[in-house]
This record gives sequence, C-alpha cells and structure tokens, in this order.
Amino acid sequence: MTALLRLDAVAKIYPGQRGLFHKSPDVRAVDGVSLVVEAGRTLGVVGESGCGKSTLGRLALGLERPSEGRVEFDGAAMPPPGSDAWRRLRARMQLVFQDPLGALDRRLTIARQIEEPLVIHGIGDAAARRARVAQLLIDVGLGENLAARHPHALSGGQRQRAVLARALATDPALLVCDEPVSALDVSIQAQVVNMLIDLQKARGIAMMFISHDLKVVRQVSDTVAVMYLGRIVEQGEADQVLAAPQHPYTRALVSAVPTPGRTARERIVLVGDPPNPAARPSGCAFHPRCPVAIAACAVETPILRAMPDGRSVACHLAQPNMDLAA
Repeated sequence: MTALLRLDAVAKIYPGQRGLFHKSPDVRAVDGVSLVVEAGRTLGVVGESGCGKSTLGRLALGLERPSEGRVEFDGAAMPPPGSDAWRRLRARMQLVFQDPLGALDRRLTIARQIEEPLVIHGIGDAAARRARVAQLLIDVGLGENLAARHPHALSGGQRQRAVLARALATDPALLVCDEPVSALDVSIQAQVVNMLIDLQKARGIAMMFISHDLKVVRQVSDTVAVMYLGRIVEQGEADQVLAAPQHPYTRALVSAVPTPGRTARERIVLVGDPPNPAARPSGCAFHPRCPVAIAACAVETPILRAMPDGRSVACHLAQPNMDLAA
C-alpha cells in the first residue's frame, strides 16, 4: 500500500498566556506523533476527550502548522496554511465535522452548500455541477426532493449525510472524520457508518477516523492509534489491538465497551481524570492512573517500541509475549 499521508514526529505547542506577573506553561497538545494513512485504508485514532485527537486531525489536514516535525501528503511536504499550493490541495482532502448543524450555513439550501466546493475549486460548469450535486445526494442516501431544503428542515442524520456529500464533492483522496457520528442516535450512527464504509470501498478514499467510541472505530478501521495526553501509546492492526490490547490504557478503554457475556467486574475503572497537558506528569504520563505502574513509570518516559506481532506499544511493562493482565 502507498502512504498517502505521513506524520513524522509531529508536535503542536500552544504558548502559555502571559499574565501581569507570570506566564503560564506552554501546552503540548500533540507531542511527537508519527503516523501513516495508506491510500484506500482507514486509520482510527482513539482516546479520551482532550487527548489531542482533533488537533492531530487539523495538523494532518494542514489547517494548523506543526511546531515540530513534518507532515507529508502524497509524498510532498504540506504547504503552509493559506498559500496558493495549500488552497489547491484542499480539493484532495476534506474534513467531516462532528456537529453537522454547526458545519452547515442555515441560510443556504443543501444543494447550494454541496455545490460550494465545486464553485470554489472551479470544477465543471453550472449544468455539470447541478448533475454532480444530484448524484451526490443519491450516493449519500438523500433524495433530490431534499436539495431545496435548509439545514433546520432536516434530521440530524440527514444533515450529517449532507455534510458528507459536501466533503465528497471534489472527489477527495483523504477524509478526516472528527467524531462524525457522536452527535447522532445509535440507530442513525449505524446507518451513517455503514454508508461511510460503502463509499470508501467504492471510491478508494483514505480516512483518518477520530473517535472515542471503540465499537465504531473497530468497525471502520484497518489500523488503530491510541492517544493519551498528546502521545501515541499503542498502534497496530485494528483487530489485533482491540482484541488483545497490551498497553494498560488501551486495556481500560476496551474493557469499557459493552460486550455480551462480560460482567461489570471485568471492567477496568481508571482513577481520576487525564492530567493537564500544561502540567504533564514525569515519566509515563499515564502512571498516576495506571493500575499496574511500577517505580520506573514515574521517572522514565517509555518510547513506542515495535513488538514481534507488528504492533507498537509505549509501556515499560510491554515485553514480547507478555500479558499485562497477568
């Protein structure tokens, strides 16, 4: 497979606020992340709220410049935001937002908003654009009778389908989906997720799928990266990582997913909330909440190491053939 998107040791640092007598610490929202999204495949990025997932997605799209590291798209460095090269690249990569109502302009019809990317990028004449919009509405499961409606006249699921149709208008090579179904009812979630999978297979689109919902991530993803406080703690093939997680944090996330036959006693309950990124704990950032932490975890930061089974894990206790649950 070809690497369409590559992040190499990417970091995003937000400067602290300057007060009258002192300056607050800088915040490392993303800290040394290296990832690859292959053409036609899906990388799932999971973790608790505030772990840096959305910032990582914005870095991947070039919406923000990394403070450190490098982002490459299709073998070339990501152009600076706002440059002519960056604007031309927008047609090949699109963002699917979490809140469809907030992503849509309430004053414009659905058809007008789906057509907008085609107008911006100068794709087709007026007749071709109308035909393209009509086909996109069909592709995402919306009837042409909805084209003249405004966002407030659609249901949540219909609005998210309209957002997806707009993202697909320019036939992008990459979609970054930031919690695209978290605002929807469970039954509608399943419909939208299945539609995403079908559209990806039909069009060969690569996806970065950002979510806290491991059940959805497992359904759509080929590979998975688990984030904690701006860093990747475990990554590998989705079935491998989510079926037999090795990092204690991944194990806790997986144990929280409702599974038939699993009792409440089997769930690993983490103590406390994720630390403040501006006051990162020494050593392994997860050690204050880790149920199996050892002395070394408080002083030495673990590196992301390759395991014999192909996954990578950032944990002092992760050894070849070792079960952290033991």
